[in-house]
Amino acid sequence: MYDFSADIADCAKAVEAALARQLDAAPLSGPGPAPARLIQAMRHGSLEGGKRLRPLLVRQAAAIFNIPAAQALTAGLAVEMIHCYSLVHDDLPAMDNDDLRRGRPTVHKAYDDATAILAGDALLTHAFGLLADPACHPDAAVRIALVAELATGSGAGGMVGGQMRDIEGEAGGLSPDEISTMQAMKTGALIRASVRMGALLGGADARALSVLTLYAELAGRAFQLADDILDVTATAETMGKATGKDAALGKQTLVATLGLEGARTRLNQTVNEALSTLRTFGPKADGLRATVRYFASREN
Repeated sequence: MYDFSADIADCAKAVEAALARQLDAAPLSGPGPAPARLIQAMRHGSLEGGKRLRPLLVRQAAAIFNIPAAQALTAGLAVEMIHCYSLVHDDLPAMDNDDLRRGRPTVHKAYDDATAILAGDALLTHAFGLLADPACHPDAAVRIALVAELATGSGAGGMVGGQMRDIEGEAGGLSPDEISTMQAMKTGALIRASVRMGALLGGADARALSVLTLYAELAGRAFQLADDILDVTATAETMGKATGKDAALGKQTLVATLGLEGARTRLNQTVNEALSTLRTFGPKADGLRATVRYFASREN
């Protein structure tokens, strides 16, 4: 019987321990010694917090193809480093200008803007080093496919491009479809990459990869809808970061265009669509089912 609480807790524990090992002087150094202050800032932006949902999706998708969790960990770490770098940069004064993340000062507040930029840069760079390491997967062709997948999901047509569209949207005038496109890039693309990377680790055929891609796109949409709803309904204490900022900054969200109840209805529809895509995989996809349900029910 699948136990989501045990799975998410085990994944978070494994990711935390592995990140702590990776974000240290020896793994980060070469050809010169990694500066201590930079390492400390990278650790501040990555450790002791977060639900590690993206590595969880990597391992859950890989599990469909009987890949043990330990064999999906390195790819999951790479995705998590990308996610952490994006948060460090998003919090900067030039972007979302946030002082709190996971209930504590953001990296630029704990250190300074320049150190935060460099910490994000280093996390981004080392993520791809992890994927290139034979420890990630013995087959170089699979490792190359993973690198390409993460680059696509996090680049100009994915997460970074979505952030650009989000900034442009502050001027207003985005239609619901344009908002969906922006969110599919800013948030959904890395969730999509996580699921697809798990499938690539498992040697998924074209049909299975296509089905899981559809699931991932719907799951990403559900995650962002829930996030937008929480920005309106949750407290800063519950969220561990400032809330109500979307409206204050003029951010374009589906809550703003559909209303709170309309957004909740859309969220339920999206979760049900995501669940329906997984029929073909039977009980092996129970992890992915539980995660998309969790996206909709989370309180922070």
